[in-house]
Amino acid sequence: NCKFHRSIEHPTTSRVLAAMFANERHFAHHPALPAVAQFGDEGAANHTRFCRDYGEPGVEFFVYGRSAFDSRYPAPQKYPARQTLEASQAVARLHGLSDDGVVYAQQNPAVIDQGVFHNDVIAVGNAEVLFHHQDAFLDSDAVLGQLQAKLASKGGHFQAIAVPRAAVTVEDAVRSYLFNSQLLSRNDGSMLLVVPEECRNNERVWAYLGQLTAQGGPVKEVKVFDLKQSMQNGGGPACLRLRVALQESELAAVNPGVIMSAPLYATLLQWVDKHYRDRLVEADLADPQLLLECRTALDELTQILQLGSVYPFQRQP
Repeated sequence: NCKFHRSIEHPTTSRVLAAMFANERHFAHHPALPAVAQFGDEGAANHTRFCRDYGEPGVEFFVYGRSAFDSRYPAPQKYPARQTLEASQAVARLHGLSDDGVVYAQQNPAVIDQGVFHNDVIAVGNAEVLFHHQDAFLDSDAVLGQLQAKLASKGGHFQAIAVPRAAVTVEDAVRSYLFNSQLLSRNDGSMLLVVPEECRNNERVWAYLGQLTAQGGPVKEVKVFDLKQSMQNGGGPACLRLRVALQESELAAVNPGVIMSAPLYATLLQWVDKHYRDRLVEADLADPQLLLECRTALDELTQILQLGSVYPFQRQP
């Protein structure tokens, strides 16, 4: 509800997810929250799950920017806070989460006003590790203490890596998208941080990352990728961060048409070559033929992925 493109995407996205994870023995899909400002919800961009192992009980970490109903919570003055406490609580409640496995934290309003519109622009977590900026949260000590205590009750050992503002400013973090990264577990138990090229181009950020991998903590390696097109559209590696951890029986219950394989990859390349225009100008947006091309391409794609009729034009009588 805070952004128009968000408000219109969830019906189709819901049908896609339902077609991918259709086996009700293993999967449940919840409808979107009411589309009102009080339940502003930006999903995985403001949520992290900490655990000792992906298949074990863990702690769900919800970060919000404001409270819809309680004026005692401070709010940003320049930019909107797109995630509410009430939305986070509603998601936890609808998912049947227990209080001993949930931590709520308010994002620092001052960093929102510096362009940190989502928590994933100022923090990233994986397994037992939270990599975050010193100024990411209000009352950081209390937040980190709750995460440590609740993860310990699940048998885990919480580790927080706070990036000091003296080394990397909030402006540096926003410009480089240092925290809009992927934090991945390696087979040896250490972690790999996947960052965009902009991190290497920022002198202070790159110097800090060199120190990070040398200091003997959980992050042992940094990989850099050129994601210029994605970055210019407002997204870095974090846009691929939403992960669904599956056991073998659960993976077997996923729609096989969406599982990447060499043959599927080759088919998708052919689909792109067939349907993508090599140029698009403003006048094309008024051409009905473009609409027909898009619908033809999407109809063929849903058949390739065995999704059925998920787009509105496919469902019209």
